[in-house]
Amino acid sequence: MQLYHHPYSLDSQKVRLALEERGIDYTSYHVNPITGKNLDSSFFQINPSARLPVFKNGEHIIFDTIEIIQYIERIAVVSSGGSEITLSSPEVMEWMKKIQEWNPKFFTLSHIPEKYRLFVFKFIRRVIISRMAESPNLASAYHRKLRDEYETEDKLKNEGVLRQSKEDLVSLLDEVETKLSETSYLVGEEFTMADVMFIPLLARLELLNLQEEYIHGRPNIMEYWITVRQRPSYKKVIGKYFKGWRKYKTMFRTWCFLRIRNMFGRY
Repeated sequence: MQLYHHPYSLDSQKVRLALEERGIDYTSYHVNPITGKNLDSSFFQINPSARLPVFKNGEHIIFDTIEIIQYIERIAVVSSGGSEITLSSPEVMEWMKKIQEWNPKFFTLSHIPEKYRLFVFKFIRRVIISRMAESPNLASAYHRKLRDEYETEDKLKNEGVLRQSKEDLVSLLDEVETKLSETSYLVGEEFTMADVMFIPLLARLELLNLQEEYIHGRPNIMEYWITVRQRPSYKKVIGKYFKGWRKYKTMFRTWCFLRIRNMFGRY
């Protein structure tokens, strides 16, 4: 089994947490979307949307995050003989879908300084154009991706889009806060795949230095956040890259890579 992912990708974090929690072995392939590695023709042929993660088991390829996690659960159930692990309940699935409905894309981009954001947008557009020239058989797919990039930039100028993204996030956090006043985890007293889906969202808020506004003012979420960060899966999937000074190291390496590639016109 292979997983194409990257530490920056929220959905990648969800899938990796599920793999670690279920103890599933897999081969890891880092594909950095900020440097345009997800646009290389070898990956683009697998997934023309260029989104992460991509899970591959033989000829079976899955792109949808929840479908990947469900597949992982089925593997875990078979491996355990069905005696120790069960599939997610309808309530867990309901929470998973609810969390996945919030798209972090515009919220995240709107909190990145404009000069850095515009630099990355310009770099990615040049990567797409370069790959289009290298792989004319994929030109139409690359053209759609280029159009998506321009549409993303336009939507970031739309206050309504940004306001709606923030309102949806606040609504979700408030619902979770109420739920955690009754239980230790999202669905009862046991850690489930619903928590796997929610943890990366909190990690993203902390990465953006927004924990004061969105986490600390919600005492139940704050207590929950302290608890789940102690899990080995969190430390391996997220903490390893973004805890304390590590997040600056991860971001600095990527930024230097972009600047050097841009300086020499290597896209």
